[in-house]
Amino acid sequence: MIKIFTQRSFAPQWLTAFAAENRGAAAIEFAMLLPLMITLYLGCVEFSQAISIDRKVSLTSRVLSDLVAQTTSVSNDDMTNIKSAAAAVTAPYSTTYLTLKISSVKIDANKNAKIVWGDALNTTARQKGDSVTIPTGLLVANTTLIWAEATYSYTPTIGYVITGTLPLHDEIYMRPRLSDCVLRPPNVTSCT
Repeated sequence: MIKIFTQRSFAPQWLTAFAAENRGAAAIEFAMLLPLMITLYLGCVEFSQAISIDRKVSLTSRVLSDLVAQTTSVSNDDMTNIKSAAAAVTAPYSTTYLTLKISSVKIDANKNAKIVWGDALNTTARQKGDSVTIPTGLLVANTTLIWAEATYSYTPTIGYVITGTLPLHDEIYMRPRLSDCVLRPPNVTSCT
């Protein structure tokens, strides 16, 4: 067999053979893309978990205020049970990083809002007599509101180096349903 060379090559024969070889191309491309694919996968997992916990925080604040707004009076035992029920909404996530605040807010004739009573879980409650700012649309003279706040300190498993701890927070206001206010014996025994 006679080989005819129409073009002269200046590269060594092993180099041209190496350049023409394509059997390992897919493995090399996969090895180059693997870190990006793993990063995207783990980022999606972290993002999904953060959204899930954020949704649980919203539900927790809703449950907390809803349970209190459905009563006319809340004792210490009732409040303990309500806080436990609200905290249970965050399952399967740990309640160690969850803080809850529940407050009764009185709006006077001049539309000034002040705390009547407050309670909390894993944090300090708002104090009686503290002035607070609430949304303008809720400022109705001579009424009360139940104000629930939930915060979760979320630390991503992998992305904590980039983001650190993220405070996920939600709050909700509800009007008492069965009376003008929710009493908190023995400290608050009347709506005045």
